[in-house]
Amino acid sequence: MKKVFYYQTPIGKIGIAEEWGFITNLYFMNMKQSLNAKQIETEILKETYVQLCEYLNKERTEFDIPLNPSGTDFQQTVWSELLNIPYGKTKTYKDIAQSVKKESAQRAVGNACNKNPIPIIIPCHRVLSSDNKITGYVGGLDLKKKLIDLEK
Repeated sequence: MKKVFYYQTPIGKIGIAEEWGFITNLYFMNMKQSLNAKQIETEILKETYVQLCEYLNKERTEFDIPLNPSGTDFQQTVWSELLNIPYGKTKTYKDIAQSVKKESAQRAVGNACNKNPIPIIIPCHRVLSSDNKITGYVGGLDLKKKLIDLEK
């Protein structure tokens, strides 16, 4: 069974979930949650919280925690590609579509970003529209802009 714990962070309250020692979800409190999980703090959840706070305090540029997001093969491919976007850099949905060899799948890439169950750690906030505008983010556009600005 999944375990979840809620933490206060510099960007508000978030929930982090794990199963079998792998992080499976990160929830902003504005997100609708339908999670069948036991509320308990585990070592991997504590470590993820520490790394997340380090990131938000500009003390960390990469996460070093085991991830196991649940999604389709295409979503998994997109999320893996997002992990290759360096800290402080952005790419467009078109760039990601080209990277995953699905050049006409920009909209599908956007949908995969929208379904990303582990935002921030899988950095979908680093993906912009073709004209480099900030669009769509599960945590809201203000948070996406804040995260991009944090990494500058």
